[in-house]
Amino acid sequence: MSEEIFVAGPFFPRTVEALKSRFPVRLLDSRDAINSLSEEDLSKAMGFATFGWAPAEVIDKMPNLKIVSSFGVGYDGVAAAHAAKKGIMVSHTPDVLNDEVANTVMALILSTSRRVVAYDKYVRAGRWPKEGDAPLTRGIGGKTVGIVGLGRIGEAVAEKLSVFHCDVAYHSRNEKPGVPYRYFASLVDLATNADILVVITPGGPATNKLVNKDVIEALGPEGMLVNVSRGTVVDEEAMVAALQDGRLGSAGLDVFENEPQVPEVLFAMDNVVLTPHIGSATEETRNAMNDRVVENLISYFDTGSPVNPVPECAGLITGN
Repeated sequence: MSEEIFVAGPFFPRTVEALKSRFPVRLLDSRDAINSLSEEDLSKAMGFATFGWAPAEVIDKMPNLKIVSSFGVGYDGVAAAHAAKKGIMVSHTPDVLNDEVANTVMALILSTSRRVVAYDKYVRAGRWPKEGDAPLTRGIGGKTVGIVGLGRIGEAVAEKLSVFHCDVAYHSRNEKPGVPYRYFASLVDLATNADILVVITPGGPATNKLVNKDVIEALGPEGMLVNVSRGTVVDEEAMVAALQDGRLGSAGLDVFENEPQVPEVLFAMDNVVLTPHIGSATEETRNAMNDRVVENLISYFDTGSPVNPVPECAGLITGN
């Protein structure tokens, strides 16, 4: 049997070539392509390179699968716990994107607070000479920024916020020892005390609509909500309603519940900045993420452990 790496997703050509230089590779032109493969073909899959997608039913189709190498830090579309129970490793690509996602957070905070997009339109529409100077905005110095999920990206955000003289607080499942930021066990309490709430926690069932109506109302009519995690983490309907009636002051949004569909009512709101899920979308970062997919596969087959195993699969690492 010729074992292969199955590749599903728009990986860069250099990534595919790097995989081919080390493994036999089978390219799948779509997710549905896996359903058209024979049992004999599926039995050849020893590795699966994917863009955050490997549900249990897909994993089960490949009886000799040893590792799922997922592109991206979030892997809520991968049945990691199911894979771990079957002895299948799952890896992802954290760390290499921390700085750029944190930069996206800062861009959203600054462009939302200073109305950069709205005032760009103001100038382009010729309104400045006709209507005079635009209304004053608010700065972020001295403001309290609450971070929902103080993981590696959250800590990178907190570090950048310190340069802007912001006070940082956070909420996570457990208090993190050794960090110099105030911890709130209650997300509502964090929102009550924050001027800006940054959502950077992983997606998935455990965090579905974590930022609900109560949290949004606690943030208040002068508060700003920034989401760069997953659209499902925020109750989008409650957020839109709060923005419409002024119970929430503003929002900077990079992710949405039903991407690429975005609630059209947001389009006309000058107090909202919208970006198309570009958190890590720079050439440098995406190159690094693509490379890490390859590195995880090579490391696993060389050493028994990928560079970045997901927590659910830590027990599968050789020597643990």
